Amino acid sequence: MKSKKITVPKKKTIALVAHDHKKKELLEWVKKHEDKLKGHNFIGTGTTAAIISNKTSLDVRRLSSGPLGGDQQLGALISKGEIDILIFFWDPLEAQPHDPDVKALLRISTLYDIAMATSPTTADFILSSPMFLDEYDKSVLDSEYSVEERIERDNFED
Repeated sequence: MKSKKITVPKKKTIALVAHDHKKKELLEWVKKHEDKLKGHNFIGTGTTAAIISNKTSLDVRRLSSGPLGGDQQLGALISKGEIDILIFFWDPLEAQPHDPDVKALLRISTLYDIAMATSPTTADFILSSPMFLDEYDKSVLDSEYSVEERIERDNFED
């Protein structure tokens, strides 16, 4: 499969997601780093987006709740190259009704080489990286080429 180079801009689009038992922890992390986060774009699932928008100065675009399709909406945005960083405080000790969606979101984030944090420490590492403040190049799967490659490989004719 072919890959393509894309440039991640200085102004990042950051997805903010947290399971129920982690929402307070994510809110505290965002408040701690609010000044550093200002100037970027934010998108989040359901209640998490509403809480952060209401309790901070950040404007978070709200998707559906995770169990109601928000995780899948985020995955679609990632596959279209519209998310640069995923901050997802998930609860590994609590079974979720949408566990398959959570796994799919983590999978698609890895496939498209999205910077991803699942805890305050990993989120701090992302924020402290020089790459957070600048543009950087990365290679991702060229999904358009992959479709053409499969059509050619399977020898479909008109």
